[in-house]
Amino acid sequence: MDYVIRAVRAGEWRSAKELRLAALRDPAAPVAFLETYGQALERSDDFWRERTAGASEDGEGRVRQFVAEAPDGGWAGTVTVLVERPEDEVRFGEAAVVPQAHVVAVFVRPEERGKGLAEELFRAGLDWAWSLGEPLIERVRLYVHEDNPRAAAVYRRIGFVPTGESVPMPGDPTARELEYAVARP
Repeated sequence: MDYVIRAVRAGEWRSAKELRLAALRDPAAPVAFLETYGQALERSDDFWRERTAGASEDGEGRVRQFVAEAPDGGWAGTVTVLVERPEDEVRFGEAAVVPQAHVVAVFVRPEERGKGLAEELFRAGLDWAWSLGEPLIERVRLYVHEDNPRAAAVYRRIGFVPTGESVPMPGDPTARELEYAVARP
């Protein structure tokens, strides 16, 4: 694989914004993301600067965004990992019972799928989560929409298993988000 998997850098907000907008134009976006293309497009450059800086390799350590960088410097995919502790406010889903990480914003460009990029992005995200100090992360979770079997298959292939937990889809309480998790090795 000719891609470099790495954490974003604070100054790369334009690339982070472009990749997010591409993700939100994907046909699976309505069941994969909690934001629309229009909402993201309206966000200010300051929002994108702050968001990217906070998830960068120089960030505070509670959020990290990883990208698959192609030989030409373009970004082929991304995954973001958030640290959740029991004392934190609930960001999405259920409150953390143990120190854990939460994978969000998973996207690989359609023309780059099937090359193992999702697996490599997840490996980087999981390695980062497991490397964090006290308190040790005990598990990593994610949510997948019940009508997104393609994503669920990728997550199972990577090692995530359904926990049996689910939460209503924000904005559509008739739909469910299913929790998948992997325990600390």
